[in-house]
Amino acid sequence: MAVDYIVIVVYLAGMLAMGWWGMRRAKSKSEFLVAGRRLGPAMYSGTMAAIVLGGASTIGGVGLGYQYGLSGAWMVFTIGLGLLALSIFFSARIARLKVYTVSEMLDLRYGGRAGVISGVVMWAYTLMLAVTSTIAYATIFDVLFDMNRTLAIVLGGSIVVAYSTLGGMWSITLTDMVQFVVKTIGVLLLLLPIAVVKAGGFSEMKAQLPTEYFDPLGIGGETIFTYVLIYTFGMLIGQDIWQRVFTARNDRTAKWGGTVAGSYCLVYALAGAVIGTAAKVLYPNLASADDAFATIVKDELPVGVRGLVLAAALAAVMSTSSGALIACATVANNDIWSRLRGLVRPSGQEHDEVKGNRVFILLMGVAVILTAIALNDVVQALTVAYNLLVGGLLVPILGGLLWKRGTVQGALAGVGVGGISVIVLMAGYGILANEPIYYGLPASLAAYVIVSLATPATDAAVLAAWRERLAGRAPEPRSEPAPAHQ
Repeated sequence: MAVDYIVIVVYLAGMLAMGWWGMRRAKSKSEFLVAGRRLGPAMYSGTMAAIVLGGASTIGGVGLGYQYGLSGAWMVFTIGLGLLALSIFFSARIARLKVYTVSEMLDLRYGGRAGVISGVVMWAYTLMLAVTSTIAYATIFDVLFDMNRTLAIVLGGSIVVAYSTLGGMWSITLTDMVQFVVKTIGVLLLLLPIAVVKAGGFSEMKAQLPTEYFDPLGIGGETIFTYVLIYTFGMLIGQDIWQRVFTARNDRTAKWGGTVAGSYCLVYALAGAVIGTAAKVLYPNLASADDAFATIVKDELPVGVRGLVLAAALAAVMSTSSGALIACATVANNDIWSRLRGLVRPSGQEHDEVKGNRVFILLMGVAVILTAIALNDVVQALTVAYNLLVGGLLVPILGGLLWKRGTVQGALAGVGVGGISVIVLMAGYGILANEPIYYGLPASLAAYVIVSLATPATDAAVLAAWRERLAGRAPEPRSEPAPAHQ
């Protein structure tokens, strides 16, 4: 595998080089956190597709195809649907807000006081998302180098932390664009056709496998519905996704570039399911469905191509990991730490904030690596994160965008009731049960509506400023609230 090793090493070295280049561009807070809000359609589409299609979408998507056939595409398919919905209906308005975090949007809409609580929930989600992506390095490096799990996590995590800390969103954007190209070539153009040919073509696959493998709904209606609730709605409100929307040059780029990325996700979903189905024909008795990707790559691909496809898997994991890491650090610094301390950055000194955000990426990166080493059950951690995100924040965020009668008291009630409900229900039904999100989301909605109607409407001046912001006619808000004495 010497040639494959060379391909991987060159790829990893390139990621670090782009981190160094990005450091020279990131001279202000805007450049560091949102790439100066300057991305055009092509780069925006590629980087958005890269962040949403991570290790779970690649390795997990192939695993679901191995287990359920073509209907295994539904998990990644609902991610694509969520990105399409975000891009078509909300992204233009989000881009015009000119904020850095979801919590800043909530403060703008409701007149303050929602930021810290929503920030804590969003921080927990982005931390767990980064952790689960980091754990995936162990699988890939084990295939590549037969490497110890802890060493693999430290190696992969350190590379991501290094280029993210150096150049912030500029480095991540550049690396994500390369990762998008590598994933497209490795998975769609190479692994997909080779897997189908090795399995004897679609006719042989149909002859070898049960008919339910080719049933679009074979995975089950309840599972599909749960995917929609968790992943489609999760795409609408995640800080990691919104922070990419903030990088768009204008609202048109955010809308149409995101639509292209969402459509790409739908194709990627089907490709993963087909690869997994082909793997089932070739290796019907694998111990774990998640081994399907690594097995077919290791055994069926020629030298060089194998290295490129494994680089594609590594690219998928790195793009999600780096996006979640900078989102986690941004929330920790701007929504929690700075707010709790009541800090204010004087106008004209924005570039001084780069150092603070860089330190937080480094600190969060170390925390992510240590947590990934200690954690065993990835699925449970990710489920907790998404349940808290959707159960606690979906209603206040979408309510703020769609319903002018929503109040800050209603938003806080929605976050609190939804978050506590999913935690209690997960304790009662089990972390992987469907009931927490099924019941937690309506509880959050009821609390939001009832408390909003029972409390005074949001101040007219706040709503007027909000409408100006949505229309793109107001300057960027301050990142931190002013101290009480001012």
